[in-house]
Amino acid sequence: MKKTIPYLIAVFVVMLLGLGSRAFADSLPVFVANHFGDALWAAMIYLGVRTIWVHMSLMRAVLISAIFCYGIEFSQLYQADWINSIRRTLLGSLILGSSYVTIDLVRYTVGIGIAFLIDRYCSGKQQKTTRK
Repeated sequence: MKKTIPYLIAVFVVMLLGLGSRAFADSLPVFVANHFGDALWAAMIYLGVRTIWVHMSLMRAVLISAIFCYGIEFSQLYQADWINSIRRTLLGSLILGSSYVTIDLVRYTVGIGIAFLIDRYCSGKQQKTTRK
């Protein structure tokens, strides 16, 4: 449980940053407004995976996060009425998106990659501290 709490806090911080990047998009630089929301969403997924499976290897968490994010993106190629009605809700659009955009795969990769690097750095630092 002790290892889970920092990940849970990170999930909520990244979630707030992601929602903020959407809410204040007009006030942000265009590059940030266009790309950071999706990267932060993917980072949040990675952190969520680490929250649930804190003892899982980092690389496995990367793989599961990427499969999940890419799966959601590819699911947007399916445009049936029933799923589009879910996507038109706020929660549905935040989770399922609305339409397939190839660049989102790059954004997800970057978001997961940065979250992984920060996680690896912090995990290594924590191990050094506990060894002393």
